Amino acid sequence: MRYLAFDMGSKRTGVAVTDPLGMFAQALTTLETPKLLPWLKNYLEQEKVKGLVLGFPLNHQGEATDATALVLDAQQKIQSAFPNLPIFLEDEAFSSKQALNTLIQAGTSPKKRREKGLIDKVSAVHILQRFLQNQTTAL
Repeated sequence: MRYLAFDMGSKRTGVAVTDPLGMFAQALTTLETPKLLPWLKNYLEQEKVKGLVLGFPLNHQGEATDATALVLDAQQKIQSAFPNLPIFLEDEAFSSKQALNTLIQAGTSPKKRREKGLIDKVSAVHILQRFLQNQTTAL
């Protein structure tokens, strides 16, 4: 079964998904954050999902940021809408920077890299990869 990961912002949310075996992360889409719940409802009707991973923003001291409240609010709304679906919070530290480095290494043009939605969904991939790695080391 798949995991979905989200790199949430006030305007856009990047989405990544694992393969059906839950081993590899790949970028899926970027959507407007207010449309997250309807999109998720539609996705869950089509695909079996083992759990959701929300990128959890903290500052360098491990304290909440302005974006932390956005993620916690989304977590509550998602949990209310889908009470049987596990939601995991995963540290998103440096995920945007890692996403940009990934795009540079892949040879993505500077113009394409400026597309904010692209960074968001690649950031979600890094969040999901970190989650999968932490799950593997926990076993």
